[in-house]
Amino acid sequence: MSPELADSAGTAQPKPVRVNPMKGRVASHGDTPASSGNIANIITVVRILLAPVFIWLLLSDAGALGALRYLAAALFILAIVTDSVDGLLARRQNLVTNLGIILDPIADKVLIGGALIALSILGELWWWVTIVILVREFGITIFRFIALRDRVIPASTGGKFKTVMQSVAVSLLLVPTWLLLGGWVHVVNWSVMGIAVALTVYTGIEYLVNAWRLGRKLA
Repeated sequence: MSPELADSAGTAQPKPVRVNPMKGRVASHGDTPASSGNIANIITVVRILLAPVFIWLLLSDAGALGALRYLAAALFILAIVTDSVDGLLARRQNLVTNLGIILDPIADKVLIGGALIALSILGELWWWVTIVILVREFGITIFRFIALRDRVIPASTGGKFKTVMQSVAVSLLLVPTWLLLGGWVHVVNWSVMGIAVALTVYTGIEYLVNAWRLGRKLA
């Protein structure tokens, strides 16, 4: 039949036109559709691409606490800062897209997860800490995509604070401030990491409880 489709009554209907997701606004503010390749999403992709570079630098230093360690720490902090930048741009310029909503949390998990694994490989972080955080982060992500395809549970304030604390905790472990300030810094570093782990577990349970409650309401 032609590019038209027939409905149940046999009436010809126009064939749906596929919209190119890359078309649209890239940086300017407006009410028209934003391109999936907008500036906010580009920054998010750059953050993902920085992760393997940062991990390579950290592992190459091999615990020597030399120039590569400081470069890796600086790159991690820079990448984490861009998390606020792309979110701010997306909201201020009305550039929020489905792709950005998916990529943003993935970028955080890849960066923080990679840092945790690298620190554990270097023997600077207990593996159980890394495993607990990774199981929670990727477990919730998989659960969100599989079980909650028909509904969305917004991130809680605790969930956002959890990500901030994870970022701060990793940054403190990466920058060897104890060489300058003394061993007492380790107490601060491990206290912050302990708070980050506690928040990670708590917000994971909170998310599952909220999902269960929402499921009962929709049932």
